[in-house]
Amino acid sequence: MKEITVLDIQCINTIRSLSIDAIEKANSGHPGLPLGAAPMAYVLWDRFLRHNPANPNWQNRDRFVLSGGHGSMLLYSLLHLYGYELSLEDIKNFRQWGSKTPGHPEVNHTPGVETTTGPLGQGFANSVGMAIAAAHLAAVFNRPGFEIVNFHTYAIVGDGDLMEGLTAEAASLAGTLELGKLICLYDDNHISIEGDTDITFREDRLARFESYGWHTQAIEDGNNAAAYIEAIINAKKITDKPSIIAARTMIGFGSPNKAGTASAHGEPLGTEEIIATKKALGVSADRDFHVADDVRSHFRKALQRGAEMQQQWDMLFTEYKKAHPALAEEFERRNVGILPKNIENSIPIFPADEKGMATRASGAKVLNSIAEKMPELMGGSADLAPSTKTILNCSGHFFPGAYENRNMHFGVRESAMAGICNGMALTKMVRPYCSTFLIFSDYLRPSLRLSALMRQPVIYILTHDSIGVGEDGPTHQPVEHFAALRAIPNLIFMRPCDANEVAEAWKIILNLKNNPVALALTRQNLPTLDRSKYTPASGVKNGGYILKEAAGGKPEFVLISSGSEIHPTLLAAEILEEKNIATRVVSMPCMEIFEQQSADYRESVLPVSVKNRIAIEAGIAQGWHKYIGEHGTTVTIDNRFGTSSPAGILFKEYGFTAENIAAKALEII
Repeated sequence: MKEITVLDIQCINTIRSLSIDAIEKANSGHPGLPLGAAPMAYVLWDRFLRHNPANPNWQNRDRFVLSGGHGSMLLYSLLHLYGYELSLEDIKNFRQWGSKTPGHPEVNHTPGVETTTGPLGQGFANSVGMAIAAAHLAAVFNRPGFEIVNFHTYAIVGDGDLMEGLTAEAASLAGTLELGKLICLYDDNHISIEGDTDITFREDRLARFESYGWHTQAIEDGNNAAAYIEAIINAKKITDKPSIIAARTMIGFGSPNKAGTASAHGEPLGTEEIIATKKALGVSADRDFHVADDVRSHFRKALQRGAEMQQQWDMLFTEYKKAHPALAEEFERRNVGILPKNIENSIPIFPADEKGMATRASGAKVLNSIAEKMPELMGGSADLAPSTKTILNCSGHFFPGAYENRNMHFGVRESAMAGICNGMALTKMVRPYCSTFLIFSDYLRPSLRLSALMRQPVIYILTHDSIGVGEDGPTHQPVEHFAALRAIPNLIFMRPCDANEVAEAWKIILNLKNNPVALALTRQNLPTLDRSKYTPASGVKNGGYILKEAAGGKPEFVLISSGSEIHPTLLAAEILEEKNIATRVVSMPCMEIFEQQSADYRESVLPVSVKNRIAIEAGIAQGWHKYIGEHGTTVTIDNRFGTSSPAGILFKEYGFTAENIAAKALEII
């Protein structure tokens, strides 16, 4: 490994100068991290990172995560200088409308960005997920002489990342799982927005990580580029522990008046300070966005190195295909995202059953039928699998020495669970699911929101979905959560009413490539509807459909519902029909998909001419008004929480009975 040269120092300072120039031009950004962390980033990228700038999606590349996404100009400078499709003009348009260099890194927006970061701790959790996927894929596909999956995951994390509880959760699990190909560089600059971290953050961070089961190292002078070479070499030698390297850096290094201060964190330096900083760094002070020819030439050598790395891997994979054709075919299928053949044929059809089963139970049957034919499906729960029914019977448990298995155990760590699943999904060769009670979606919402922002098809199985939880009471009974989840752009929220709607929901889930899904399932039994009496459950593919048509086909009243409340709604329709009120029942398991249908279809289900409407759901009314109009009403739970009581009594007391729904309808008429 080459020693640090004068040219290396020039390269490091070019990263710094490009970063502060872009921030100054935008009059917005965070110069402190790029100035302080440039040496660690440069050494990692120049000496260790296996990547091909000409093909950012090469499957066996090392993954790099900038968890402190506010320092995005560090990453953009690296991407530009190493020859990714990010021009100097893109650098100059930092944080501007339509630019490829937004304020925080966004995956699928800027070539070479592996994940969307900014909310602190999320990138750390993502990197754990990437390392889990790497370990799993290596166990599944590698054979003697053919290490076709051997990438490392590297992350740069900061004080703010390590303060977040999300990071503690993810780090603890990473240590338990002995993820030896995860290496974190800790930008230990002791500064946060409010000042010195001594005011909030005094524990021994490395001792904490050592207790998690991590390999730890410290670098006293974070500006000593050579020290990173030895530290990363040491970290790579440890194969049964994740590694963290704490480097004592100086935020805003090189800035004569702001280095080491909180003001360096998130404020442009200003013209005079930039000139002074460049002089201190030995960089041309009279030219903005300047990259010397020898510096650019050195960086661009990565193009040749990357091409050679990928070529060597391609040759290895060619031989792998000859030696292990079935495995190679499976690897290629997953890599391009094609579903296994006839996967939907494995999904069961449930016979009519008045007693029925909880949709968490039918969900388990469907999940397992799919998992047998879809080996990329893996996941688990936040210590709730016996309750959420999400154990895969066809596989063992993912532990050290058994990474080929697909049952994950996340522990009581909802937030990290979701962030980790995002990282797993970003590898593109694993389809992760995670599970908890719907009420605890509050704990994982920031990560779920990022699933939606990044358009990653993570599957969230959220059971115990209403006051039907019963005796556990209001702490465990979601009320506002349906509306809260439906409010997230790109998220598909599905609440099926019986076993066959669950089965149809999974058909949709399998084909989602750019959307996460939240599948809300019941704890209590629900009848499996007789589809010879009602419309086939295949109507779920439209999001909302006519479950029961009004007598004569001309409705005077429309009842709209989802999930468990469909069943009293159907009985209410019978009461109204007995009073000669032609009543249509619409099942609305997924508003988002219904909104994607044509205007003609939506009109056919909810005719504008029928003003008499009621929406029935055991949650707040928010979101239903667009379907009930000015003349309609709701049977919902508003301005109050649930109560501890048997589920049957709760549904009666909260008005989710056929008699109450019918009475509401008669009031409208």
